[in-house]
Amino acid sequence: MSPSDWSLSAQLEKDTINIGDLPLSRVLVIKDANYPWLLLVPRRPNVSEIIDLEEIEQAQLMTEISRVGRALKELTKCDKLNIAALGNMVPQLHVHIIARRSSDAAWPRPVWGVMQPLPHDAEEVQQFISALRRKVWLG
Repeated sequence: MSPSDWSLSAQLEKDTINIGDLPLSRVLVIKDANYPWLLLVPRRPNVSEIIDLEEIEQAQLMTEISRVGRALKELTKCDKLNIAALGNMVPQLHVHIIARRSSDAAWPRPVWGVMQPLPHDAEEVQQFISALRRKVWLG
């Protein structure tokens, strides 16, 4: 199967805003203003685990996680980055990169299920996306 056979899962499509593509992964913002929360989704079909990627793709994914994580940390001045690939609800491989603050509602617990998703302010999320694009793609 070629990468052109890839498509984003319907659930991730519904829950995110597309920021753009890196060499391997699509970068998305989760539609929840409670946390600065990004996803990286490798554009490879039928992949549910990091170990399903070729070794060179695993290395590329780590490079992309580092690049996006650094940009997110710099933009948000967060206390901690949470980076995880769980896939319990959506089996398509996706890596969460969440900027956490000791003052956020879920701290120090994981963010899942703590708060109802809060819709983004349209202007604020576009400013965030623009700033992130500048750091990640032009950086």
